[in-house]
Amino acid sequence: MAAHLRIIFAGTPEFAVPALNALIQAGHTVCAVYTQPDRPAGRGRKLQFSAVKKTALVQSLPVYQPASLKDLDTQHALFAHSADIMIVAAYGLILPPKIIEHFPLGCLNIHASLLPRWRGAAPIQRAIMAGDAVTGITIMQMDEGLDTGDMWLKMSLPIHPDTNAADLHDQLAELGATALLHALEHIHIGKGTAEPQDNTLATYAHKLEKQEAVIDWHEPAINLDRKVRALCPWPIAETRYQNQKLRIWQATSVDFTSPVPDRKPGDVIATGAEGIDVLTGKGLLRLQTLQLPGKNPVSAADFLNARSVDHEHLG
Repeated sequence: MAAHLRIIFAGTPEFAVPALNALIQAGHTVCAVYTQPDRPAGRGRKLQFSAVKKTALVQSLPVYQPASLKDLDTQHALFAHSADIMIVAAYGLILPPKIIEHFPLGCLNIHASLLPRWRGAAPIQRAIMAGDAVTGITIMQMDEGLDTGDMWLKMSLPIHPDTNAADLHDQLAELGATALLHALEHIHIGKGTAEPQDNTLATYAHKLEKQEAVIDWHEPAINLDRKVRALCPWPIAETRYQNQKLRIWQATSVDFTSPVPDRKPGDVIATGAEGIDVLTGKGLLRLQTLQLPGKNPVSAADFLNARSVDHEHLG
């Protein structure tokens, strides 16, 4: 890239780290990093730095952690950096219109879907749950709406049948960094224009809720397969086994059309080294990695070595 920009970067989780590193490596001046306030985490509830804050401190970048960007003093401090552009990646705070409109090149967002599909908080997980064959990254010019801004660049990524949300998150984070550098080059030299979104094609990626983790065995196995993958690594799909919570980290759907007399969804139909087959509303779900309370996740084979689940009913 011929010209270097003065950039304010706003992000919080691991998803944003590759983009921040890419900007630094490309020679841009990251004059400030904004990230969410430190949060208590772990059993000791000690305050933990965000992934972006950790990276910024290693790079000796100034870090700001306001609880909100609505305060005028906070906005004046942000504007004092005289940045050309603000880049946002999973920051978690709403940008007021005054900030969005302030910078010469505006505010860019790195969004983990091919907009206008999956606007909102959980695009990675919702794409997997819906059975999408492809997702990607959109570099979007921010406006006052929720992921409604014009699009500078899209890059696609296939979703494979065994891809879970953790895998897809990491792939999209790296793709986001690549897409961002390409988009910045076009924006800075005035090459091309951003494309408006077709609002009639928009879908909304609702925030994940913990109660979604509970498996309904009456659903088709293919839906449950997607659910298990979408909810890994949080909140992890779960069912009940002998009055305990049983978490399912990995599973796959198995076609199964043979009638099973007197058996109902949730019944264990077969067990073996490959997994534990559970009857669903349509087909079987083969449980491959499981976890009981207070235990580590284990393979189905190891799970079966310690106990028998033949004729059990889950849920």
